[in-house]
Amino acid sequence: MNAAPRRTGRPAVVIVGAGPRATGLIERIAANAPELYGDAPLDLHLVDPYPPGGGRIWRRDQSPLLWMNSLPEDSTLFTDDTVEMAGPVRRGPSLAQWCAAVRSGGIRTTPDIAAAVAALGPLDFPGRRLQSAYLTWAYERAVAALPPRVAVHEHRRRAVRLAGPADGRQQVWLEGCPAPLTADAVVLALGHLDAEPDAGQRELARFAERHRLTYLPPGFTADADLGGLRPGEPALVRGFGLAFIDLMVLVTEGRGGRYTEEADGRLTYHPSGREPVLHVGSRRGVPYRSKIGYEPDAARPPLPRFLGPAEVDALLARPGGFSFDADVRPLIDKELGFAHYHRLFTAHPERTRLPWPAFERRYAAGDAAARRALAKEAVPDPADRLDLTALDHPLAGLRLPDGEALQDALRAHIEADLTRRHDPAYSPDQAVFLALLSVYGQLIRIGDRGPWWHGFFSYLASGPPGPRLRQLLALSRAGLVRFLGAGTTVTADPVTGLFTARSATVPGAETRARTLVEARLPEPTVARSADALLRALHADGAAETPAGLLAVDPADGRVLDRAGRPHPRRFALGPHTDARSGGAFTRPRTNAPAFRQNDASARALLTFLTERAAPPAARPRTARTATREDRHAADR
Repeated sequence: MNAAPRRTGRPAVVIVGAGPRATGLIERIAANAPELYGDAPLDLHLVDPYPPGGGRIWRRDQSPLLWMNSLPEDSTLFTDDTVEMAGPVRRGPSLAQWCAAVRSGGIRTTPDIAAAVAALGPLDFPGRRLQSAYLTWAYERAVAALPPRVAVHEHRRRAVRLAGPADGRQQVWLEGCPAPLTADAVVLALGHLDAEPDAGQRELARFAERHRLTYLPPGFTADADLGGLRPGEPALVRGFGLAFIDLMVLVTEGRGGRYTEEADGRLTYHPSGREPVLHVGSRRGVPYRSKIGYEPDAARPPLPRFLGPAEVDALLARPGGFSFDADVRPLIDKELGFAHYHRLFTAHPERTRLPWPAFERRYAAGDAAARRALAKEAVPDPADRLDLTALDHPLAGLRLPDGEALQDALRAHIEADLTRRHDPAYSPDQAVFLALLSVYGQLIRIGDRGPWWHGFFSYLASGPPGPRLRQLLALSRAGLVRFLGAGTTVTADPVTGLFTARSATVPGAETRARTLVEARLPEPTVARSADALLRALHADGAAETPAGLLAVDPADGRVLDRAGRPHPRRFALGPHTDARSGGAFTRPRTNAPAFRQNDASARALLTFLTERAAPPAARPRTARTATREDRHAADR
């Protein structure tokens, strides 16, 4: 193996993207540098047109009406002793602890953020501007923790091109700059990205242009031009997740409407007269499940139980590979069911007919059919049994005679969901939520999981705060939101020159409108990404998974080529990769996959830089370094 030539000048790493994922990586570089890099010089170039810390999605410059969908105690950017990583833990405050420090004067911030912190109740969901302030503070703390000879250079521009050989320095061109940044390694921490429209979306856009309609393709609602949603006019909306909730807020309260609370606790919406009428539908036909609205207790199900490291090791070791649907999904179902019933039997034994040890023994041994029969035998109330199929498709098979019957049915569904998710008597729901997090942590090692899992996880675990669903009910009663039902389809009708929506729930019913909004994030595919650098990377040989994600080495985030070989100098983290995790920040004490990935990538970067700087005879030969050298020898 030939040694690489010695560098001239300071070592450098370019990090493309300056949001919370980049902050987490910098924090891990600071934590691991004393062990792996010492006091050597290093330039970190942070490239993003948006301010560091929050980046685009969590930037301060967005509507104050937009909220997080997590409580303050459920958001942290700092590691703890549950995180399975090689690097040291560097504790830091969760958002809740940060807010407490702001209140006590231990952390100083701007008057408007201090006022928002003062007004925040224990079960209130903070605004995104507040989270942006926390992320900015965390970024500044991470930079301050770097060794003295590590310098951070911020570039408020877009990165448009990446070039350079595997055995040489990399060049990153920035928009509007004639000369590139030169670096020893590059990390793509791009976060959520816009996408070029697919064939169907292009056709809808052309139809809208021909007939002078409004069509908004998938995108970030906070950045969308909503001027085409005219007061009093119907607007079709496809998508019933968090993007819809943002849209709902911006065209109601954002246009001057307000809510009042009645004596019975119901909300009443008072319109400004500037609101459109949103006709919303989706594949499921219902909004994402409400966030749980009660304090968790100390009892947690013992997870993982049926889908843990040993099971993932066995799947990855299969010579012929494995099928997600046939081999992984049954383990997911079993794990979620175990968490549900463990909580039910231990917290509410009066609602069961068997002792928990007997139930657990039979549950562990049985197949899916046997487990269903066991639940029917041991749990008398069907409401206490976990039916994942019914949960995932709540309107399946439902046929209603007209739109008004559908409005009544959907309001009843949402009210029932709110009641259940705010009642500790149904705490098995919270256990399932924890199991979803556990499963997500294991699936990171598997890589590309296809669209079902991510959508199912978001539907159950990443829904809106309960108050948002109460607002949705008020808007429905006011006639400003109309439900379309499950299996919603939208066609461009050349006869009427309008968009037409239909659903399976009300056969024969049609809703026409001049406006169609795709209320969902773009699919994070490499080939259709609007990011020029990512598309060029793919064209240059980076591997793409069957679902269109950038393929990376699960061990350390190195970008894979189409032969499966990791690039020694290029790394990628985030939702555009097949190692995408639940989020760049997460609940404390959950062994967060993003934190594990950040630590592994930071250590790989620092080890790479140290080995490149040292003469061949002086390179450290620890077991960890030797393993990594052996794996990447072919690329050097």
